[in-house]
Amino acid sequence: MPNGTDIDYRQAMTIRTKTLLLENEAATVQLGQDLALAVAVGDCIALSGDLGAGKSTLARALIRAIADDEELEAPSPTFTLVQAYELRLSVAHMDLYRISHPQEIDELGLDDALATGVALIEWPERAEGELPDETILIAFGESGAGRSVTISGPPDPMARIARTLQIRAFLDTYRPGAQRRYFQGDASTRRFELIRCDNGVELFLMDSPQKPAGPVVRDGKPYTAIAHTALTITPFVAIAEFLRASGFRVPEIIARSLDDGILLVSDLGRTGMLDAQGRPIEERLSVAIDCLVKLHRTRIPPAIPVPGAAEYTIPPYDADAMMIEVELYLDWYLPHFAGETVTATERERYIAAWRAVIDKLQGAEQSLVLRDFHSPNLLWNASGEGTDRIGIVDFQDALAGPAAYDVASLVHDARVTVDTGLAGRLAARYLDARNNDESFDREDFLEALAITQAQRATKILGLFVRLKERDGKPGYIAHLPRIRAYLAEALRHPSLNSLHEHYYRAGIGRDES
Repeated sequence: MPNGTDIDYRQAMTIRTKTLLLENEAATVQLGQDLALAVAVGDCIALSGDLGAGKSTLARALIRAIADDEELEAPSPTFTLVQAYELRLSVAHMDLYRISHPQEIDELGLDDALATGVALIEWPERAEGELPDETILIAFGESGAGRSVTISGPPDPMARIARTLQIRAFLDTYRPGAQRRYFQGDASTRRFELIRCDNGVELFLMDSPQKPAGPVVRDGKPYTAIAHTALTITPFVAIAEFLRASGFRVPEIIARSLDDGILLVSDLGRTGMLDAQGRPIEERLSVAIDCLVKLHRTRIPPAIPVPGAAEYTIPPYDADAMMIEVELYLDWYLPHFAGETVTATERERYIAAWRAVIDKLQGAEQSLVLRDFHSPNLLWNASGEGTDRIGIVDFQDALAGPAAYDVASLVHDARVTVDTGLAGRLAARYLDARNNDESFDREDFLEALAITQAQRATKILGLFVRLKERDGKPGYIAHLPRIRAYLAEALRHPSLNSLHEHYYRAGIGRDES
């Protein structure tokens, strides 16, 4: 297997060349699998080396890993010149050995391949300077009984390659020989891998390097500090330990590297909260409501011990955090999606109106707020009993705040439509369970629920547009009609009357009858 993989990802942007020693063909295959987790659209990868050096072996392993199919036919394109694969990430495997002139590479469709996926090119020497300047070169050579591989390229792809090798070094410590497969990303910078161990056990790896705090935006603080957004994996570890100790079903942390932002966690299954048509299943959401009842009866700890790190104190979901989130609506949704210009006066009035509404939450019941307690982050365990049937997988941004917030998150699911009838029944289930709890006030809770529903929907409208405009993730825009409908529904509560004018201009909440 590859050696020399002790790479510090925080310095990876300065790395332009990396040399590895591959002891045998299995090590070459493993390197191909590792690279499959690092490549991205637009990567042109040149494989250089003598006949039998391992170029085709590495290319085939990379293609099969992207396909997640060890039996996939991936023949060398020696005679066809190009072999195309439409996979999660499209791959064009090219062999230039038989081309007559370097310019012939244009006829092979290299530009089109790079526009939508990755190109793997054997015998790149035949192109004589016709390959892109940003090409990644993987050069094979002899090294005793094995092979040496030198990888060089621009900073961005080399940083990705450094990271995938760092993850392999982590796995070599805790699960040597494990296979890695892409699982999914999310709205954050985190990425997840499916890890298949030699004993047949499947685990998940969370790849979450420390994020930069970002530029200062207010009062000498960056947005992340004001909104209390987790920058490291330590909050995930701490909240996981607290939830597990409190009787909730969360991933068990198998191995971790806090400094590097890598976690290996147990697999809670793949069964979610939706039916085959993508509709929420009422029974499962009802048990999720029961989870929230249990959570809201659980005392928030003053601090959570984290082995290898300082004690973790759960930050407050305070007014400043809620306010900077609703300002995303002004900064992103209105100008970039609704085409509205916001004057300084309008901004001041909007902020003043929202701050007065958020002040009404000061007396609301407080609990641990997971912030994204909805279908994408919940799993169903049919063999469990009670609340153990619900697995919770996303909670690193948890705060101490209004208990109503997570109920709002569930009944107004940002990714899946929860119709008003089902939302009402879920809220009623929660209220019925809490009615006899000491100090629980039904009307105060309903007011807090409406406020947190409106605050969350407002934040998400801005956040989803920001994901498209700033982060290049346009898929979230499809959810905006649902979020607007949720917001319009929440605005019907009398406590939110002062906000109506600020949404009517964008056609949200206006009575069209």
